[in-house]
Amino acid sequence: MTLFLTSSPSGCPFEPGPDIPVLDTRNHFVANLRAVWPDHAVLGLAIAADPHAYAQNDEMCRVFAQSFANAHLPLTALIPCDARNAEEIGSLLPQSGFVMLCGGHVPTQNHFFAQLGLPGLFHNYHGIVLGVSAGSMNAAHIVYAAPEEPGEAADPHYSRWMNGLGLTETRILPHYQFIREHILDGQRMEDIALADSRKRHFLALPDGSYLMCSDGHEALYGKAWYFADGTLEEINEDEDVLRRASFLFRMLWRTPHSADRRTKGAMALASPWRTME
Repeated sequence: MTLFLTSSPSGCPFEPGPDIPVLDTRNHFVANLRAVWPDHAVLGLAIAADPHAYAQNDEMCRVFAQSFANAHLPLTALIPCDARNAEEIGSLLPQSGFVMLCGGHVPTQNHFFAQLGLPGLFHNYHGIVLGVSAGSMNAAHIVYAAPEEPGEAADPHYSRWMNGLGLTETRILPHYQFIREHILDGQRMEDIALADSRKRHFLALPDGSYLMCSDGHEALYGKAWYFADGTLEEINEDEDVLRRASFLFRMLWRTPHSADRRTKGAMALASPWRTME
């Protein structure tokens, strides 16, 4: 499996754009997709965030099928997976050379993914997976489901951590350039994220940045911020590439660090898929 975890593959979704989204060429995104794309057209499967938003899911498939065609990434079709064909996921997934984990409401999509049994089904999948916003968030082993709807930030029962697909240990907060100053339930989103990082760490990505994971290796393309222990640090720039082992080494030896955390970090460096908790 080759995994691309994006904030958005086609610019900021909250700003006006063309009717047919243009895949982002920044940070070698389209070039890296082309490098792993088969030399023939493949079936694409777009797994929805809202399984009952049929019209929205159909429209998303229509426009993104054209986006991929325009980028010379051929698909025989891009079909939605939602409540209409959820029972067919066991046969649809192996047939699909490309899978898109769509954007939307993280908890809603997380529940649908669990209903589909996706964590187990992905164990034997060897195609290309593209995460978009919520889809990238739900790809993690432990998902950071940052509050996004009114009332969620103030709700003491809203769950910000949930089990995901387990395709990566890296947790992502997308659209960071847009949401960081957004006010939700009287709180800045950045302040909410800083407080939540005291429990578990994660990466904040702006639109245009992404993670690429393949063959046990993980690399960050473009600008990103690392949230941990109630602090944040910009760790990469646009058009730069940061390998996971390099990032872990840098985080391990920055000050202040405890000996216990260095021990955990040394263990993490032994495997690029492990992170410091």
